[in-house]
Amino acid sequence: MNGIVSIIKPPGMTSHDVVSFIRKCTGIKRVGHTGTLDPGAVGVLPICIGKATKVADLITSQQKQYRAELKLGIITDTQDSDGKVLDIRKVSISKDALADVIESFKGRIEQVPPMYSAVKVQGQKLYELARKGIEIKREPRQIEIKDIRIIDIDDKNDTVLFDVTCSKGTYIRTLCFDIGKKLGCGAHMSFLLRTKSGMFDMEKSITLEQFKQRIENESINSILIPVDKIFEHHPQVVVTPIIEKKVLNGMQIPLNAIESKEHLKEGIQCRIYNAKGDFLCLSQIIKKPDHILYLKMVKSFF
Repeated sequence: MNGIVSIIKPPGMTSHDVVSFIRKCTGIKRVGHTGTLDPGAVGVLPICIGKATKVADLITSQQKQYRAELKLGIITDTQDSDGKVLDIRKVSISKDALADVIESFKGRIEQVPPMYSAVKVQGQKLYELARKGIEIKREPRQIEIKDIRIIDIDDKNDTVLFDVTCSKGTYIRTLCFDIGKKLGCGAHMSFLLRTKSGMFDMEKSITLEQFKQRIENESINSILIPVDKIFEHHPQVVVTPIIEKKVLNGMQIPLNAIESKEHLKEGIQCRIYNAKGDFLCLSQIIKKPDHILYLKMVKSFF
């Protein structure tokens, strides 16, 4: 079994718990997730199975979309509602001022990873230190908030519901904390739903119960997304059996040995298939000192 399935992670489970569930259902050890979701968060979590684990890093690096709730006036040690309350402040902010501050976070910004995170510093995970009551200096990281839009402002409960599209490595709870800090009243994240991860969204995702049912009735293959779907925007190249053997041996293939190569240029990455339609690898066209173009394997899937 090889492919990608997008799971709707339920609350209370870690991303690793979901991986363990998939392994138990399938009996397959090569299973990996594509971007950690906190236990309290829910939503889209693409899972790579078998050879598809080779593209886990690629999916992880793609942009994400979330719907989050910001709770104003309360600061917690974890920057979300699961943490210990550190401070409670009065909230007195106009909707216009709130909108202006939230809008100011759009674009490339620096964000300091929270202590309660899996980021490693000198070989230790930050959350392990945080649980011991140890706080250390963390270097800021550059992230990008590609879009952020307010959905609803609840004056009665001092909450703000908003949608955000962001780059890899963005902590939404830290975003909420930083917004609260800039407003002066403090804040934490009280709800988080990941609505999209790369090409995967809620409509393309299933629950763990649905996954288990499909395993039991042997219909899982009908919803597994083949790994080459991730690269569908790259041109396709079909090779002859003779060239296929060279590809399988890791050899670089002269471009003039490929038919229908008119659309291929230096620097382009392309999908390589054999005559049977099996996806072999992702290759890139390079130019050697002899000025001849070659197909060089980037990642194999055979």
